[in-house]
Amino acid sequence: MKFIDEVKIKIAAGNGGSGCVSFRREKFIPKGGPDGGDGGDGGSVYLLADPQINTLVDFRYRRAYRAENGQPGMGSNRTGKSGEDLYVRVPAGTMVYDDETGELMGDLVEPGQALLVARGGFHGLGNVRYKSSVNRAPRQSTKGSAGEARTLRLELKLLADVGLLGLPNAGKSTLIRAVSAARPKVAAYPFTTLYPQLGVVSVSAHRSFVIADIPGLIAGAAEGAGLGIRFLKHLSRTRLLLHIIDVLPVDGQDPVDGAQQIVAELARFDAKLAAKPRWLVLNKIDLLAPQQVDAVCDEIVAGLDWSGPVYRVAAISKKGMTRLTGDIMNYLEQEWQKQQRAQMSNDAE
Repeated sequence: MKFIDEVKIKIAAGNGGSGCVSFRREKFIPKGGPDGGDGGDGGSVYLLADPQINTLVDFRYRRAYRAENGQPGMGSNRTGKSGEDLYVRVPAGTMVYDDETGELMGDLVEPGQALLVARGGFHGLGNVRYKSSVNRAPRQSTKGSAGEARTLRLELKLLADVGLLGLPNAGKSTLIRAVSAARPKVAAYPFTTLYPQLGVVSVSAHRSFVIADIPGLIAGAAEGAGLGIRFLKHLSRTRLLLHIIDVLPVDGQDPVDGAQQIVAELARFDAKLAAKPRWLVLNKIDLLAPQQVDAVCDEIVAGLDWSGPVYRVAAISKKGMTRLTGDIMNYLEQEWQKQQRAQMSNDAE
């Protein structure tokens, strides 16, 4: 399935039904008077966050959505049926913009969250509404108002707790395969990953988190080189970044230089993203002789002047992965508890 994360669609709410001009006509009831009913309201359009959808690909084949019109009023004081509201399902994590004004209309991050994007037209009034002591046979009614219509720009930002970043062939896809059921393509050439991948990491019963892999970054990515810069936005909602470093690159590049390139491109793309908590994961240590591991890893850490958490792993054999995923789970649980305490404090105020 092709991954689509930006699309434009046209949506239109239903028009309100017009009011009716009618007079009561029954045997033995002379001068029955007006009995034209109101029209029905037009249906509104909502976007609904569906956790079962993870891409906007369906919108490539259908770009226009319209809710039902309200039915016109009828005689005998019968009101027209209101149009059904239309719910358009989108992935959780979708940001909704008015394409004409650029206004952010909403951010659908919670599964089941609904956003009103076009309100249905108001119903027209029947002639019974205009009856009075001086106007006993009104012949006026009103038409229903038009429903709102607009062009929306939908932008998907994946919902993940942990994001992977690194150079092509650093082993990000192998890592996500090692810790989750996700099965991204793995091969011995750059840019095997062409679009983001999500995986659920289950640490123990009722303890799990979501991890996201994006295409590898290269120098000049901020100017559009390579693929990863297009998908960097998908890491903006994560709580933690794992910087995957190949300790023995096949092209002979210095791992320190490669890691510094990634950090520079990250900062040029988004300073807030670059400021997120980041852990170093030194991958492919199984390619080194046992007596070389400490020296090579210490040299990389020293070259980066790194003082944060460092993990040495061999993703292909899952060496070191249990400790890494366990520490990630503990860190995320602490962050969630902090968020809950902050929310409770704000509610108390």
